[in-house]
Amino acid sequence: MRRPLLAGNWKMHYGVSEGVALVEALSADLTDLNDRDVVVCPPFTLLGSLAPLLDGTAVALGAQNMHYEAKGAFTGEIAPQMLKELGCSYVILGHSERRQYFGETDELINRKAHAALANGLKPIVCVGEVKAERDSGQAESVVVGQLRGSLAGLSAEQLRSVVIAYEPVWAIGTGHTATPADAQAMHARIRAELAALSDQATADAIIIQYGGSVKPDNVDELMAQPDIDGALVGGAALKAADFIRIVRFK
Repeated sequence: MRRPLLAGNWKMHYGVSEGVALVEALSADLTDLNDRDVVVCPPFTLLGSLAPLLDGTAVALGAQNMHYEAKGAFTGEIAPQMLKELGCSYVILGHSERRQYFGETDELINRKAHAALANGLKPIVCVGEVKAERDSGQAESVVVGQLRGSLAGLSAEQLRSVVIAYEPVWAIGTGHTATPADAQAMHARIRAELAALSDQATADAIIIQYGGSVKPDNVDELMAQPDIDGALVGGAALKAADFIRIVRFK
């Protein structure tokens, strides 16, 4: 059985006081989890403040991005080991906003994935199509292409430490969610491709999250699908009550 992973991507929201209040509320409530994992991914500026508050709790810490080099003249970038030293266990790679607004390619994301794994971080690798691609029947080929490019060269053993997040771009922050059936169909296709890249046992072990306007009122139906193993949550992760309800899906 795959252990569900619920991740909150705070994006570019919250200063220290707001971030501290949110993680204190989450860690106080989420004390009895034994069948699912939870991670919050705040902005870089909050990692140092939140790490000690989350130490020893059921909530892990993750980052929203990183560079693939260990050090160097890369102004404004963060190295994998820097994240590890701050207490991060996860890092989001290739989010659609990174691809769309910052021109990140599959090749770049692949380099980051290799670097994350080499430094003991679990990458949450994001894939997903835009509305025009779905409307033109290209959604599956786009997602499979992103998957192959982003995971190139990873061994089966390495793939078992990777989380995949399927996020249809047209659903992110729009209030529109893929139907559970549509989401399940893409997740199943992703798992089939993971088997082709490695083997069926490895594919069956990999966590595949759904991301795209996940909310308290739709999480139960999404999580009931056989190949949906968790959620990458955006806006709803910024409110303690909403994220707690999502984590406690039924």
